[in-house]
Amino acid sequence: MKFKLSFVALLATVALSLPVALLAEEVKTAAPAQAALSSAQTAALAPAVTAAPAAAPATPAAPKNVDPVLNTGDTAWMLVSAAMVLFMIPGLAFFYGGMVRGKNVLSTIMHSFVAMGIVGVQWAVIGYSLSFGPDIGGGLLGNLSKALLNGLITFKDGNPVYALFQNVPTAPGAIPEYVFAMFQCMFAMITVALISGALAERVKFSAYCVFVLLWTTLVYDPLAHWVWMSDGWLFKKGALDFAGGTVVHLSSGISALAFLIFLGKRHGFPHERMAPHSLPLTMLGVGMLWFGWFGFNAGSAIVGANCSDAAGGLAGLAFATTTIAPAAGGLSWMIAEWIHAGKPSALGFGSGVVAGLVVITPAAGFVQPGAAILMGLAAGVVCYGGVLLKAKLKYDDSLDAFGVHGVGGTFGALTTGIFATVGATGLLSGNVSQFLTQVIAVVAAGAYAFIVTLVIAFVLHKTIGLRVEKEDEIMGLDQTQHSESAYN
Repeated sequence: MKFKLSFVALLATVALSLPVALLAEEVKTAAPAQAALSSAQTAALAPAVTAAPAAAPATPAAPKNVDPVLNTGDTAWMLVSAAMVLFMIPGLAFFYGGMVRGKNVLSTIMHSFVAMGIVGVQWAVIGYSLSFGPDIGGGLLGNLSKALLNGLITFKDGNPVYALFQNVPTAPGAIPEYVFAMFQCMFAMITVALISGALAERVKFSAYCVFVLLWTTLVYDPLAHWVWMSDGWLFKKGALDFAGGTVVHLSSGISALAFLIFLGKRHGFPHERMAPHSLPLTMLGVGMLWFGWFGFNAGSAIVGANCSDAAGGLAGLAFATTTIAPAAGGLSWMIAEWIHAGKPSALGFGSGVVAGLVVITPAAGFVQPGAAILMGLAAGVVCYGGVLLKAKLKYDDSLDAFGVHGVGGTFGALTTGIFATVGATGLLSGNVSQFLTQVIAVVAAGAYAFIVTLVIAFVLHKTIGLRVEKEDEIMGLDQTQHSESAYN
């Protein structure tokens, strides 16, 4: 066993040390290209300047804000991306549902689907406004001026006039704000559903439903405003989160760990065998998640600093890194498990793919393919180690929400600050301040999510209760919570 563990340690060392050797050359070659890109962008945005005498060259004027004009190509891609992210939620339901025992599969699947219903309504009523409405002060939260999606459509002479979302005010392209609002709605839906992986097989359905509403309102919406809204305090500090490493994965994984403090372990854990009842269902979920993740990451080219081409080159880069990193993550997890446990498993490869997707999410449009390979390789090893933690620390994270999303989201946010070379520079490019900003964002978002989730869980524990009775848990939540059976 010591021999096997030493190989795992060796693999982790190699995966984490490769960046210095390989990325040094990549940074050298990337820098001229990046400079050329910046020059091209500046030239495209700057107004024409009359030639001045050679003795006194004119300085190009700064780009001016322009009125948004509907970009139909961007709009089409964002509509498709939003639908792809929605498709991820049934994928998550299958991924989680296959890993539980047969008596709990419907209950587990319902945790993902009911989040679609609750958050879908919450987002339209107040969630979008709290996340992306004008700041109420301090960069902490939006106001309620866009409650019920107010102001996204007006009428002139009886004809509809749609508000346009333009993330970068120096660029002419824009999409209908309804499209942006719905794209972001899908993110809110899946984020709280990720937490359910830690709560499976013992949480009350009623308590879970209340938790979904409270957590989305009190944790997700503020964090989305901090990181993705131009008025948000972490956005202003320059924190990089291309598609949700901090807002989605770190917050959900850390919150899952906080919730477990009050929920407790499953009856029989860790002594009773609790094997997955349908790994084919889980692997189907992996495939659906990977497919939908292209919309998740490549669609996020519309969000964040230096991102204004939703269907352009930046989306293409994010699409490429979202292919490469999970492929590397699946391989490295499989190899680490092969060395450590003696055999490679389908569940291990699938979990490695998800780990690679999680880690590349905050970096998808900020790093180049070479860095994506390194991040994916490291993701498989790091998240495999994160899953092994629950055996050492004896907490019951049923489906490894913290081990994959909490650990992976944190690792991805930090390594984004190391490898970034596109639209931003990281530690390997000599930008120490960017890495420090990533650390601040991780600590702030993680601490906020953990503390607020603790408060929510404590209140629910003391009022309606969090977990089912022991007899109901033994019988299975499909029957006791829903009066149904997955298989007849």
